[in-house]
Amino acid sequence: MRPVAFKVFPHTPSLASQRLQKVTAMSKRSLFAYLGTLFAFLVLDGLWLGVLMGPTYKSLLGPLMLDQPRLLPAVLFYLLYALGCVVFVVLPSASWQRAARLGALLGLVAYGTYDLSNWATLHGWSAALAIMDMAWGTFLTAACCTVGYLCAHRVHQ
Repeated sequence: MRPVAFKVFPHTPSLASQRLQKVTAMSKRSLFAYLGTLFAFLVLDGLWLGVLMGPTYKSLLGPLMLDQPRLLPAVLFYLLYALGCVVFVVLPSASWQRAARLGALLGLVAYGTYDLSNWATLHGWSAALAIMDMAWGTFLTAACCTVGYLCAHRVHQ
């Protein structure tokens, strides 16, 4: 008796192949989302801290500020914060508008936690500084999550 041969149609991808394609597309989308979010953060926050508001922070915080920021904690902050933006906002969002709204909320909560804690516990951390920094964090996170969303969805076009 001869074994029965099953025909596999070349135009029908296997289930494993379909899953691999889906995982690859999701990984690529996640990578583009992360890199877009991180790049936007570095550019916008660099302009804010380095060009626009650096002297203001220096005058408001005086001796609390270092002459040069510590590189390792700064790098870790940006890597972690961008990851949080992508995981909690960019990837779950169904539209760039939703990414912007959820990004604004995440920014308000994250920067609010930092600024309100500092206002409550540090000399020289004023209400005005807390409000200004919270507003910046809200805008910055909304903008960066929007950029991350748009980068992630360019992968499919």
